[in-house]
Amino acid sequence: MFVRQALQERRAVRNYLPKEVETEKIEALLDCAVLAPNDRLRQPWHFYVIRGEAKERFEAIAKQFLLERFPTKPHLVAESLAVLEKTPLFIVATADIIPGDEASSEDNEYAVCCAIHSMWLAAKELGLGMVWRTRGVGLVRDERLMTFLGSPENQKVVGTLFIGYPEADVPTTTRAEAASKTTWL
Repeated sequence: MFVRQALQERRAVRNYLPKEVETEKIEALLDCAVLAPNDRLRQPWHFYVIRGEAKERFEAIAKQFLLERFPTKPHLVAESLAVLEKTPLFIVATADIIPGDEASSEDNEYAVCCAIHSMWLAAKELGLGMVWRTRGVGLVRDERLMTFLGSPENQKVVGTLFIGYPEADVPTTTRAEAASKTTWL
C-alpha cells in the first residue's frame, strides 16, 4: 500500500467484531510505533497493552469515571460501557516528561502523536481498525488511569487507542483541500 493511499483510507473505527487481536499483530503495531520521528532520538514513548483481565479492570475504572461524570445520563453511561466491552484491545500511549525542561517534554508528546499515527496506518494494513481517544472513556485526563498503569513517574498519557477488527466499513469523510488550509509566504 502506498503512503498516500494509506492516509486517504485511514479511518476512526469505533465498532469491532468480537475477535481478539493476535499478539503478533499487536507487536507489529508497536514495531511501527517506535519508528516514528522523535527529537534527539529520545524515543520518549511507552505503551501499555491492555487485554484479558487487565481489560476488565480498565472497564471497571471507566465505569466508575462515567457514573461520576454523567450521573443524570444513564443511557450515555450504558452506551459508553458497551463500546468498552466490544473493543478487544486498548493500548495507552505515554510520553516521557523531562523535569525542568518543558520544551523537550512537549517535543516528546509530539513524537508520541507521530508514533500513534504510525500505528494507525499500520493497523489498516493489518486489517485492524483503531480510534485514538483523548477524552471520555479513554480516561486520558483522569488520575485513575495513571494509578491503573502503576503510577509511572515522569510520564504523561497522550492517548488510549481502541483497536480491533472493524465490524463494518467506515464511510469516507470529507476533508478540506490543502489549498484552503495553506498560506504561501
